[in-house]
Amino acid sequence: MRDAAGKFGSGKNTRRFRLMPGLLRLGSRYPHGLGQPQLLAPDGWPVADSDAYLRAHLRRDDVELVPEGEVSHFDQLPVSVLTTATLDWVQQSLPGVPVDERRFRPNIVVRTPPGTAPFVEDNWLGRTAVIGEGTRIEFVRSSERCVMVNEAQADLPQSSLVLKTISAAHDNRLDALARVLIPGNIALGDPVVFA
Repeated sequence: MRDAAGKFGSGKNTRRFRLMPGLLRLGSRYPHGLGQPQLLAPDGWPVADSDAYLRAHLRRDDVELVPEGEVSHFDQLPVSVLTTATLDWVQQSLPGVPVDERRFRPNIVVRTPPGTAPFVEDNWLGRTAVIGEGTRIEFVRSSERCVMVNEAQADLPQSSLVLKTISAAHDNRLDALARVLIPGNIALGDPVVFA
């Protein structure tokens, strides 16, 4: 979602993003993998006229749903990987606060064996991995988290405790960011094998 100034809709204001309250209640998808994105209402159903719906929902007359252009929406690197061990730690550290991967917006969630230490992603930095049948990524650094992890979305309520907990325990960092070395298709259940 972009405004007339070319800024992306977000839950924060930065040089590339414009705060648009209510945006995190919406979803989107590419029905056929690529092409024009399709806007989803808070109930998950596609809307007939994305731009008209956005303008009414956000109470702004200058927004539209567009494919990504020359300016990337990525804060840092294109792939964020998070483990179930780290997600479990966050949930255990915040009893009573609903937490799941949506708060952290990873591209890939890796299911780790029981007993895996939280923040195992830190051990991957500087390494490469193959996912599935040949997609190769290189882990570069972790994400510095911002207030977006606190924001309400769908059935997750707003909670300032999420960012405070991550900041106190792990220097405000959570995940492993990667760049794609060899692109390819990946699927649910594909193994992640370190080179």
